[in-house]
Amino acid sequence: MAYIRNNTEELTGYQEHAPLTPSIDLACDFVMVYGTDRTMPERVRKFREAGYVVHLMTGIAWGEYQDYLNGETDGREHWDEGQRDRDGNPINHGPSVPYMVPTVAFSDYLTERLKAAVDAGVEAIHLEEPEFWDWGGYSEAFRREYEIRYREPFVPQHESVDAHYRTAQLKAELYARALSRCSQAVKEYAKVQYGKDLRFYVPTHSLINYTQWKIMSPEAALIGLDTVDGYIAQIWTGTSREANVYEGFYRERTFETAFLEYGVMQELTRGTGRRMWFLNDPIEDARGYTWENYRYNYRKTAVASLLNPEVWHYEICPWPQRVFDGVYPRLEPRAAGQEEPSMEHPEPRPIPDSYRTFLCSMFQLFGDMDQPVYAFEGMPETAGVFMSDTGLFERTFPDPVPTAPGYWAAMGAVKTKNSDVPAGAEAERRIAASRKFMEDTEGDAAKENSFITSTAFPQFFGLAMPLLKYGLPLRPVQLDNIRRFPGYLKDIRCAVLSYEFMKPVSPDINLSIAEWVRSGGMLIYAGDESDPFHEIRSWWREAGYRTPAEHLFEILGLGRTPADGRYDFGNGTVTVYRVLPARICLKKEYADAWRSLVRDTLEAGGLHWVYRNDITLKRGPYLICAVMDESVNDEPKVLRGCFADLMADGYPIITEKTVRPDEGAILFDLDTLKPGEFRVIAAAARITEPVAGERELSFRARTADRVLTTIRMRLPYPVGKALAADEDGTPVDVSCEYDAATQTALFVYRSRGRTVHIRAERTE
Repeated sequence: MAYIRNNTEELTGYQEHAPLTPSIDLACDFVMVYGTDRTMPERVRKFREAGYVVHLMTGIAWGEYQDYLNGETDGREHWDEGQRDRDGNPINHGPSVPYMVPTVAFSDYLTERLKAAVDAGVEAIHLEEPEFWDWGGYSEAFRREYEIRYREPFVPQHESVDAHYRTAQLKAELYARALSRCSQAVKEYAKVQYGKDLRFYVPTHSLINYTQWKIMSPEAALIGLDTVDGYIAQIWTGTSREANVYEGFYRERTFETAFLEYGVMQELTRGTGRRMWFLNDPIEDARGYTWENYRYNYRKTAVASLLNPEVWHYEICPWPQRVFDGVYPRLEPRAAGQEEPSMEHPEPRPIPDSYRTFLCSMFQLFGDMDQPVYAFEGMPETAGVFMSDTGLFERTFPDPVPTAPGYWAAMGAVKTKNSDVPAGAEAERRIAASRKFMEDTEGDAAKENSFITSTAFPQFFGLAMPLLKYGLPLRPVQLDNIRRFPGYLKDIRCAVLSYEFMKPVSPDINLSIAEWVRSGGMLIYAGDESDPFHEIRSWWREAGYRTPAEHLFEILGLGRTPADGRYDFGNGTVTVYRVLPARICLKKEYADAWRSLVRDTLEAGGLHWVYRNDITLKRGPYLICAVMDESVNDEPKVLRGCFADLMADGYPIITEKTVRPDEGAILFDLDTLKPGEFRVIAAAARITEPVAGERELSFRARTADRVLTTIRMRLPYPVGKALAADEDGTPVDVSCEYDAATQTALFVYRSRGRTVHIRAERTE
């Protein structure tokens, strides 16, 4: 029966440093106890006794590793291994917690710390966030690593595009080495000491976000580490609300960014047999937002994650204690003389009842997403846009390339925050400033370079956003996987490629693309060959090509510098579009032209893309829909049928759902059920031991403390009054409403952090 599962499936889990308390006893499958301090073994024991599968999570880039830094572990201080910027300033995660250069010594130290978790009995280890900042790379430890790796004197990254690319590449390689070294050693220790097959995972931000935020990290490169068993896609409102530019406007587009972020992370496990958990966060690290803003954006990321159907494992909540025991907004003290914010914030308050129930419902819903039958409405998921780890390596132009960072700093002032957008004249001023910046940018090299290297990441979003906004379920695909997995592109009919913000690591990538086109693929190449990183030491330069695109065009039979247009190659086509992807962001007419080119290419290949403002997915019995603003029209999407609305209080039964622009919906389609089928439709508690006997329905429910618990079930017969008692026999007030038309019953009670046994008698 759906919703009924064993914890060993590890479909849902969370990370937490706090000890187990009733408020965070969320009835998921596993818990990642955070950190390796002295309290860790006891925290592991408590969660295991409560029935959870227990993992260990800690940071690989930063942590409370003072004993190592101060030389207490090996007699040598290691402060020189902290990341530093160009001026020698430390790059810290906290006042005395540096981001580390992952040396061999540091990897070995971390391995010893992790052995304590193995001794405590954890089933898996997660080393999270392998992060090396783009503006780092100036510490003594990194200089040593550079000279060992490249066998030449250290060259600061700001001196040339070649030095910057090689430096950034090394940063990612060092973290790949550290993860490989730690995972091998800890797995061996677990096997030798306990005969246990320990699992090893890497929680990491998406390739899109790390590229936006200019953080070097091994992303697709992790696929090459045999001792890594999978990943957590650390995507949440804090990453997905990062603003981008579309049709000349700079603003947050949380749903669209999240959809693409989850999409690219899907590619880390495609064809590998490894595990991927999608993370959703009910709040975020930024503490100054209201509960309404957190909920507004959480709904967007949750819907976006469910619209990527090849993953059905979820980290339901990082740090649940800060969600369920915290108060928001929590504002930092203001510095002396600092002006008060222009917007008033309400008084901090605990999580609203409705949001607590909604979250607990989503936590259980995520455990029922193993739905192998799914289909997108409209265009199938056959269009892709290429990304590569190499895009991380060219996010900052060095000194010889003209840049004007001040222009983008001024641009930051126009950022808006969705539901916190001010009204009236202030909003109009920000929009006008945004438009003026875009108009002034075009044609000014310094401003354009500053725009290209900004966190808006226009080279990628210029290609992706105009297509997604008009209803094309675009799938980011990993360029590097073409050479790893034969047939990787077999489900992709049309793919968008640009070497203006990433590079192919070897010529066989171009050869594989050409073979895919020959077999019937439709390639759209966008780029004007202006990227200064075309000049780095590379295989294409050694082969006599000015850019890697010249090599690709030549093997596609187009010569080295084809003009704009569509060309046949074998059974497929190549469309060349000589435009810098970032320019597509600047004006609506540029986005329109790009959309038309892609649609015409699809039409020529027999795929009919009808512009629409929604992405809608049928996933088993669930109907998941997001309607976007800034699209072809502002019309709502109307869904008709017999549904339970899973994002509304009490999961009401409806026959029509209107989803307006900037809204999403998750519906259970009751028409998919067989007559008399017994099924959990939705629940804010974990359901166990369901029995529909001849005269009585009986089941147990467990959720965290203080939850107004709602449960809707489809039953084989009508039921009347319900009775309930907790595990100690204490009566629990429970209501039961039966809907004869849909044969569903809604049970409601207030939880006290204990398992509740609920019984309802048959009434016919």
